[in-house]
Amino acid sequence: MESSHLMAWGLNKSGDLLIRLARETNLSGLINLILTEAQTITGAEGGTFYRWSGEDEKACLKFAAVHNSALGINIREASRDQSAWQPIPLYKNGKPNHANVATFVALTKESVIIEDAYETSNFDFSGTRMFDEKHRYRSRSIMAVPLLNHDNHVIGVLQLLNARNEFGHLHTFSPEDKETVEAMAKFAAISLDNKNLVESHKKLLDAFIKALAQIIDVRSPHTSAHCQRIPVLTELIAGAACQQKEGYFKDFNLDDDGWYELNVAAWMHDCGKLATSENVLNKGTKLERLHDGMDSVRARFAAKLYQITDTQQRDRLTEDLTFLERVNKGGEFMSEDDKQRVRVIAEQQWLDIHGHPQPMLTDNEVYNLCITRGTINEEEREHINRHINLTIEVLEKLPFPPKLKRVPEYAGGHHERMDGKGYPKGLTRNQMSIPARIMGVADVFEALTAKERPYKPPMPLSQAFTILKNMKNEQHIDPDVFHLFLTSGVWRQYAKEHMLPQQMDVDDVNPFLE
Repeated sequence: MESSHLMAWGLNKSGDLLIRLARETNLSGLINLILTEAQTITGAEGGTFYRWSGEDEKACLKFAAVHNSALGINIREASRDQSAWQPIPLYKNGKPNHANVATFVALTKESVIIEDAYETSNFDFSGTRMFDEKHRYRSRSIMAVPLLNHDNHVIGVLQLLNARNEFGHLHTFSPEDKETVEAMAKFAAISLDNKNLVESHKKLLDAFIKALAQIIDVRSPHTSAHCQRIPVLTELIAGAACQQKEGYFKDFNLDDDGWYELNVAAWMHDCGKLATSENVLNKGTKLERLHDGMDSVRARFAAKLYQITDTQQRDRLTEDLTFLERVNKGGEFMSEDDKQRVRVIAEQQWLDIHGHPQPMLTDNEVYNLCITRGTINEEEREHINRHINLTIEVLEKLPFPPKLKRVPEYAGGHHERMDGKGYPKGLTRNQMSIPARIMGVADVFEALTAKERPYKPPMPLSQAFTILKNMKNEQHIDPDVFHLFLTSGVWRQYAKEHMLPQQMDVDDVNPFLE
């Protein structure tokens, strides 16, 4: 910065501004601070901050903040339904838009001072006149200054209105005002450019995380949208926890960084599933592999039906096949009687093409048809469960900044149990953070109520709450999170947006809290 600018502004003020700019973490807040400082330095009654947006023919200046102390206007984000705050195109019909003072400054990188907006023919102030007429105001002196980043590219424009001296009298912005604001704008542009860079990196990270979650969901139609619904449900429960003024969660709270950390963890909680076999992820029936194993069973039954003539035997064989078709689809629970019937059927025989007797079911088919819950056997379950180990391993290797250091812990804890019998680390309730325990409840509830599972119809809330209650009693899920989830009513909002009407069969949650 040139020494004359420093003297005009003051060394102490420039240092103070640098500190304030560095402390401002919010982009909107930073823009508001820059505009406020510029008004304070010049005594301007009003001001507008424009941000450069778009490229080439689509480039425009967007209203990012509008202040006017005389009219009581203090807008950080321009309202889309107010025509006065519509973006201003930098090009019209392929030509630079020099008619507007702000776009002229943005395109030429030159500051402009105007003594009276009504007495100049250099720029079109018809919009300013309409604003004045609407608000019974009079715009006079105007100064517009470009904000240039380290690459000398315009990233914004400061436009100040109606300068007043220390006695409150209107006057024209002076050359010294211009030099001072230009000097301040250099500081501001560096801070704003850095903030824009951080925001762009954050947007890239967000887009990458969501794309990764979408890929995980797309790999299996049976769990589609799971990774997209967990962030919604997790943040609903966490929001309810933050609102508690008494009880277990009275001291729990999340700042902006904490919310972002939780959001990233929720989106990434199943990233290890990218290494899980699609054959296992997409196993919609107990005998499904690369092809439907039930086809082979049907062929054997068809052969045996052809080989026997006794009507009663044929009827029993048809009933057995119908039974196997049913159990092959899986379910929430398979009784021991049904498992024994599978074994009895397996002992029956049929004659192959060579006339040799063969069992109706192979040992592997019996093993899979007797799966108690769902369609996944123990070995396949272990294969799927390894995704959480990989999730933690991958996340712990990523160079997260300090603000995101708890992402691996949050994301890696949703299969732990409160009694330490979960996996992968066998953590107890006291060893887990509240966000990790919240995510555990969210993961279970989403899985229970998901509409896409092939082995069960969409589970109603009453059944899901009963299962959650039992899991709470068995120290599987956190009791305080479970109680908060039901009593806060956030389940209603989630159910309305992500569940089918026929699933919503609960009005009173008290029976599940006893």
